[in-house]
Amino acid sequence: MASRTRKSPEARRAEITQAAAYLISRHGYNGISLKDVADKVGMSQPGILHYVGSKEGLLSLLVTDIYDANGTPEEFMQTGLPGSDPDHPHLPAYFNYLVAHNAGRPELTQLYTVLETEAIAVSHPLHDYFIRRPSGVWEHYSKFPWLLPDGMEWERDMRSKVRMSLEVMDGIQIRLLREPKIDYVQEWGRFKDLIFPSPLWDGCC
Repeated sequence: MASRTRKSPEARRAEITQAAAYLISRHGYNGISLKDVADKVGMSQPGILHYVGSKEGLLSLLVTDIYDANGTPEEFMQTGLPGSDPDHPHLPAYFNYLVAHNAGRPELTQLYTVLETEAIAVSHPLHDYFIRRPSGVWEHYSKFPWLLPDGMEWERDMRSKVRMSLEVMDGIQIRLLREPKIDYVQEWGRFKDLIFPSPLWDGCC
């Protein structure tokens, strides 16, 4: 009898996160159990707990360790794309990259949107995370030497630009859950032209 191939911890963790993302994006955090995830990947509940610790630990793995850890400014600055020069990166160009990145992983993006909506409830395990997230994103973005139009300063002028951009992305992601279908990248482009208008931002996009 052929022996079963033993999967690496990384492969198992990837299976678990993919299954959890699929289930939560369709049924919500409160609509699934660890048993549902275990059944989806053909494991026992103790086996799932070995990798994630708890249901709340699974959420942390999905959102902070996977969703937020990808599509970062650091990744963008390694792409060689227009506007990605680490010495003077372009913020609108980064947002274009981020939107395209999220559009390419619709299951995780839908998961994030469902969790963000559910987390309005104070009892939700990610409530505090989503409350703190805007300030955390601002602080992280503030580490980079973004190229800005003449006369503009990051601390003075850009907080509202960053806030509006993130709010637009969140709004489009909610809209993606409805019919008729829209194109995430095209929809973002329409709003981006309003937030970063020409000719002021020409050369910085």
